[in-house]
Amino acid sequence: MGRLYKDRSSAGKILAARLKKFANDPNLLILGLPRGGIPVAFEVAKELNAPLDVFIVRKLGTPGQPELAMGAIAGKGFIVLNKSIVNELGIPKQEILSVARSEQKELDRREALYRKNRPAYSISGKKVILVDDGLATGATMMVAVRAVRKQNPEKLIVATPVADASICEKFKDQVDEMICAYTPYPLSAIGMWYENFIQTTDAEVIKLLELAHKNISEEKNAA
Repeated sequence: MGRLYKDRSSAGKILAARLKKFANDPNLLILGLPRGGIPVAFEVAKELNAPLDVFIVRKLGTPGQPELAMGAIAGKGFIVLNKSIVNELGIPKQEILSVARSEQKELDRREALYRKNRPAYSISGKKVILVDDGLATGATMMVAVRAVRKQNPEKLIVATPVADASICEKFKDQVDEMICAYTPYPLSAIGMWYENFIQTTDAEVIKLLELAHKNISEEKNAA
């Protein structure tokens, strides 16, 4: 079975070709889901000449079973709950709030780490492209979509280099445009479609965000 992409950067360049119609739009904002989505989003932002920011989603682990998600949190206190898990296990509201507070602290810590005191870009009224390196279940991206929607973007697009076709279909009712560059069947695992799928580090995320910010600043100064 052949691999689709050499690495996340090459995947980003190929994905950007599917998004050319958005190039040089002054109202465009690219949001990458860390950590693996950032190298992909960086190339998309560079090719489309758009600012890049990070959009963090944190899973809310079930008390006693942290790997079992009872929901997720994104942005400033935006929570999506898996009501079937919450109801089935009878998880009280105070437990949910306690886990959410803890994950919010970690989310805030990561945002501060990644942005280095740069303020988040405003989403309101923007054409937003949410990017990840692949969608298997789509759970994290769905939380991101709902959280971004709450911030009133003009248009919301989800773009990914590789995904399960059925997941892409589910998103079509949730976003203005869904771009899945490749939908192999069976998908198996996202990493199967990359020659190099080594975990992206925090240091790499920070470096790419700083470089993207520098590129946009230089473009503005040159204009």
